[in-house]
Amino acid sequence: MNPGILIPRGAMMRELETRLTQKGQVTIPAEVRSRLGLKPRDRVVFELEDDAVKIKPAASKVLAGYGAVRPRQRPEDWKQVEAEIEQAIAEEAVGED
Repeated sequence: MNPGILIPRGAMMRELETRLTQKGQVTIPAEVRSRLGLKPRDRVVFELEDDAVKIKPAASKVLAGYGAVRPRQRPEDWKQVEAEIEQAIAEEAVGED
């Protein structure tokens, strides 16, 4: 492991090395996992730029959609919404329109 070199923004760049398995897998070093806040089963994104790769945590698809659907009323009556969904499923199951 190299101690690092100074890069333009004043941040320290460290070079960490790991081995590629026969299946093409690598272990993300603990220092990187810690710095990125990665936990087991988290998803990551690889960005390719020329001959370099950046790794970063994947954005949550759930959080990305947050607020995309406006509530019909405030506060939303979730029991009513659930009843409407169950009714729509029942109608679809018996072929009613």
